[in-house]
Amino acid sequence: MKILSIETSCDETAVSVLECSGSTVRVLGNALSSQIDIHAQYGGVFPALAKRAHAEKIIPLLQEALTEAELLYKTESNQPVVSFAEPDEETKQKIQTICEQEPGLAEAIITFGKLYEAPDIDHIAVTTGPGLEPALWVGLNTAKALSVLWQKPIDAINHMEGHVLSAVFQDSSLKEFTLTELPYPLLALLVSGGHTELVLTESPLHYKKIGATRDDAIGEAFDKVARILGLPYPGGPKIAIFAKIAREANIESEIKLPRPMLHSKDYDFSFSGIKTATLYATKDKTLTDSEQKAVAREFEDAVVEVLVKKTAAAIEEFNIQTLVVGGGVAANTYLREQLEIMRTKNFPHLTLSFPAKGLSTDNSVMIAMASYYRQLHGALLQDSPIIRAEGNRSIESENFGLGL
Repeated sequence: MKILSIETSCDETAVSVLECSGSTVRVLGNALSSQIDIHAQYGGVFPALAKRAHAEKIIPLLQEALTEAELLYKTESNQPVVSFAEPDEETKQKIQTICEQEPGLAEAIITFGKLYEAPDIDHIAVTTGPGLEPALWVGLNTAKALSVLWQKPIDAINHMEGHVLSAVFQDSSLKEFTLTELPYPLLALLVSGGHTELVLTESPLHYKKIGATRDDAIGEAFDKVARILGLPYPGGPKIAIFAKIAREANIESEIKLPRPMLHSKDYDFSFSGIKTATLYATKDKTLTDSEQKAVAREFEDAVVEVLVKKTAAAIEEFNIQTLVVGGGVAANTYLREQLEIMRTKNFPHLTLSFPAKGLSTDNSVMIAMASYYRQLHGALLQDSPIIRAEGNRSIESENFGLGL
């Protein structure tokens, strides 16, 4: 089975092709375009610009991914692929209606259909939320248009489930992953620029959110504190580098930051206050290079302490057998180290799983993985109401029964 997957939930445009069989998935093609340079001047993602960039990049990336997968052939070729004639007028009209909110996208897809044979794929998987609504609609409408063009079914995939399952497929090489049957109950710690959540799953595809941030997400807090310290966007990785240098040099900050909600009796988080505390503690001060690194360390120490303690409490209460960590902040080295220390010290029975390199941040490979995992468990979502919907209603509210 071959799955074409599309991801446009925020500021990464990504298209992948995966070949899936049994417990093995192989990445045949993978194309990604980052918008970091576009949004850096704003200190964060600007939705209207994100939408425009997605619309401009998605068809070139589609071509790139299919070419790498060796599934793209010009219409006049005699290669053994699914035959396909130039889109007829009815098909063109359907595509134009689907893409009416994205100027130029319909024309690009129709032109693509004229130039190339339909690729030998079985499903189109697409992120349908949560995320930035204008960005999500570009990917979703592209998937719907390609579905009309190629007569292939769509699998609607929850972005957060993609992050969960990215840690379930373990990499056996840079291009090949193996589905690992992890013991349940399973707890997912999802940490990214838009989300901080603890999700309990007692059996495959059954999710219950037991905790979430009440304000800023952890990745958002990293970026905002970096901005306070005068570091360029995206600041999260730079904070981590500064904090690592400070630890290795044993540099401690005179500024002591709060550990928000550390002792609350729930599994919720709050990171807005620590950002404000950093702002007030450094206001009207010119920090030396050493002081910048010390504050970065204090901030990372504080937020990781909260994440680890809340996660440990949930592991104990729900008798968790597996902890998976997903999202962009899952790449943070200090968080990984502290979770491993927690596991070794308190829960030696626990299986701890992180995404493979390159699958922590937003990507389309994890969306195809989620599609395949759902198919293995008989839970296809191509009949979701959002796929049948006409017009741009809210995507953020859609959870497709996933509870995420």
